[in-house]
Amino acid sequence: MSRQQENPLHAAIARLFTPELPPGRFLLNVTLLSLSALTLAVTVYVALIPGMAGHLASSGAAGGRFLRQILTNGLPVVLAVNVASLLLFARLGAGALTVVHWAALDLLARIGLFILLHAAIFAGSALVFGSFGGNSAQALRVVAPTLLQAASFGNLSGAYLYAALLCALPLHVAALSGVRTLPQPVVLAFAVLLALCNALVLTAIAAALNLLA
Repeated sequence: MSRQQENPLHAAIARLFTPELPPGRFLLNVTLLSLSALTLAVTVYVALIPGMAGHLASSGAAGGRFLRQILTNGLPVVLAVNVASLLLFARLGAGALTVVHWAALDLLARIGLFILLHAAIFAGSALVFGSFGGNSAQALRVVAPTLLQAASFGNLSGAYLYAALLCALPLHVAALSGVRTLPQPVVLAFAVLLALCNALVLTAIAAALNLLA
């Protein structure tokens, strides 16, 4: 048995979020995980903006639009990112990937899906809800500027980003715990560093796309 498999956190993740579960149960578990992380991240986001909580509470229309945005944008993005990451984590647990390969693929999958799903959802929102003046081309043009501010919590996409990264931390800790030369404090530090790398890479790509637009 590998050190990863011996790790209680790794065992818990493998039990609750294994793709070998019935598809409905797997999706339900990942949805609950995603909603929990989103609730925490969105709560922090609202708390950081003076007067926002009061405005959302006093205005039914504003609160409805805010909730709709979370359910139609945030939840699908965080859910899809988590599903992809957990599938890769299962490959790591099966020995099909090394920790280094897993970390690289996990980062690429997370960032790639985060960007592509934002683009698809923004364009879809323009067509379905009339957002961005009902112009899907305009919707796509604001994707890069929006994501450029996400890492600094400059908009609601920042809450989605940190919700996804919050879900990633246990996976990072469990994966890195399998490296025998790393003591636990170093494992925790590297796990946080991997999460920060995701935010930095997303910002760099968004900056490049913004320059090319």
